[in-house]
Amino acid sequence: MAAIRRYAEELRAIGQALDAANVTGFELYTVPAGYFVKDLREEAPSFPSIVWNWLRGQRNSKIDFVTYGFESRDVEELCKRGRARRCNSGQIPQFREPSNVLRTIGAYIDGKDAELLELHKRPISVTVAYRDRSGREYREDRPISSFQNLFAELCGRRTRNTG
Repeated sequence: MAAIRRYAEELRAIGQALDAANVTGFELYTVPAGYFVKDLREEAPSFPSIVWNWLRGQRNSKIDFVTYGFESRDVEELCKRGRARRCNSGQIPQFREPSNVLRTIGAYIDGKDAELLELHKRPISVTVAYRDRSGREYREDRPISSFQNLFAELCGRRTRNTG
């Protein structure tokens, strides 16, 4: 089994980058060099273009997906920037922000002492695939809201540790 990463901070940093790119639905995969993210927004031709192609008999329009790669060194740099920004923040974190959702799911994986394989985030649900220390793989389909209590617990711990 590969070395276990600490996912809470790494996924939070990736969540901030995805939020800046307005990515809300995505598939995230761990790879040896870091992470690979497929934005689920389809980069399709405009509606008039689709209609025009259909009228000309071209029924199969090409749809591409935007992808992002986050190498380990990039993730570390994003983490450093995030820590610097957090020290000056003083804001109350909002659970539904992508960075907080991903941080919470990362903490969930960390708590299981597991290796993240992939994560699929949709508007109200998430699929998480991971492997435990014994090599057994798990796949969980859950509503995002099912992580809200863990998020509140993490925020409470952070407040106690900084206060």
